[in-house]
Amino acid sequence: MQEYPTGPGRMHEYSSATEAMLDRITHYTKARMRMSPPPLDGPKTYEYLQENASGTINAEGLGDEEALRVFEDVIAPATISQDHPNFLSFIPAAATEAASAFDIVVSVSNICATSWLESAGVVYAENEVLHWLAAEFGLPEGAGGVFVQGGTLGNLSALSTAREHAKRTKQLPKDGRWKIICGSEGHSSLVNAAMVMDVDIVKIDTDDSGRLTGESVRKELQNSKDGIFAIVATAGTTNFGLVDNLDEIADVAGEFGIWFHVDGAYGLAAAIGRKRRADFKGIERVDSLIIDPHKWMFAPFDACALLYRDPEIARRIHAQKAGYLDIMNEGTVEWNPSDYAINLTRRARGLPLWFSLATYGTEAYRNAIDHGITLADDIAEYIRQKDGVQLVREPQLSVVVFERPDWELEDYEAWADKLMDDGFAFVMPTKFKGRAVTRFAIINPTTKIDDLRAIVDSMLEFPKVKA
Repeated sequence: MQEYPTGPGRMHEYSSATEAMLDRITHYTKARMRMSPPPLDGPKTYEYLQENASGTINAEGLGDEEALRVFEDVIAPATISQDHPNFLSFIPAAATEAASAFDIVVSVSNICATSWLESAGVVYAENEVLHWLAAEFGLPEGAGGVFVQGGTLGNLSALSTAREHAKRTKQLPKDGRWKIICGSEGHSSLVNAAMVMDVDIVKIDTDDSGRLTGESVRKELQNSKDGIFAIVATAGTTNFGLVDNLDEIADVAGEFGIWFHVDGAYGLAAAIGRKRRADFKGIERVDSLIIDPHKWMFAPFDACALLYRDPEIARRIHAQKAGYLDIMNEGTVEWNPSDYAINLTRRARGLPLWFSLATYGTEAYRNAIDHGITLADDIAEYIRQKDGVQLVREPQLSVVVFERPDWELEDYEAWADKLMDDGFAFVMPTKFKGRAVTRFAIINPTTKIDDLRAIVDSMLEFPKVKA
């Protein structure tokens, strides 16, 4: 084996100061990962942060020890821990120990996962995960895609693919405007995607259960099919965790020859489990989909898996061309991740998930996902049995929306503040048909049913702000 001269950056050439910095950061990292649970923490005022954390960027530098102290004592405690088992608002994140630890490896390895040329091994490993996901969702052999930053970029990349594909295969709309159809519960990122692409978005009312149906999509297409280039269904709405009728919508998309995209950022993980797999019938018929592993697949931020039925369509649209990029496409090119989304330089976002899946196995993932659904079912039953609190809708996945009928928004806010101040839980109000309600978004495998019951009980015991 050929020996190479030692260069700058070799471990044994680190100064004692650098070794000490590595020891301090390693110690903090281990201590943070050993916390069970981690502190919930919470936001601080601007004035507090200005007083305690200003001036950290200066000509001389603080030194790593003082910078780490500021982070540990000031910045981190002013940040809510999304991996706390009682972080139950928005859609939380709860990375496995393996995924969190390997995210450190990804960072220190300084990987640029843009092309096969630069990072063939990394791309292969990421694609192992993408191929497994495609198979789980019933997509054909040859389906593939890329890990991007998050659901917003994933939706934008998929829909821009659909729009450009429509431009090449369909007539220009009579009014010159391309359009997207989605349900009224569709994610806010769809509106942003439409704005960026300068297309129109048509939101269709859902049925009484809150789901988009094939019948409502067909009616809209019959009324205004000109210019509609994509139908977007949601597999797990953010507010209620509901799954649109994918099979019906796939029928309509096929009938009219329109691109079918599914936003499964949060909820599509449930199709990997056993308890709700049947609710996703039709997912195998999509043209594209997204799922965010940093949500219900226990990976660290930030990672969205974007999959295409026919990736070649996306490659023809997204592959960037420039003199300095030509070398990436010379000879045998297995897979350039940059060719399948609105991205070029990218970190290896899929590697922490790959390491976690390789470490624990897919069965552990199925069980952990089903556990979240079991908790949702159990706490929903507890709420049904309680006087003074009621479900707003029956849960489908792991989101449970409930209310105390005599409360206004200010009551929910005061109660939520008390839970946060006590360091016990993060449970924020949301809106349903103009009125304030609250919700549990349950994905963390360490969340306990006793804690969920205690939160519900505290709601019943909390006095109204204005009696």
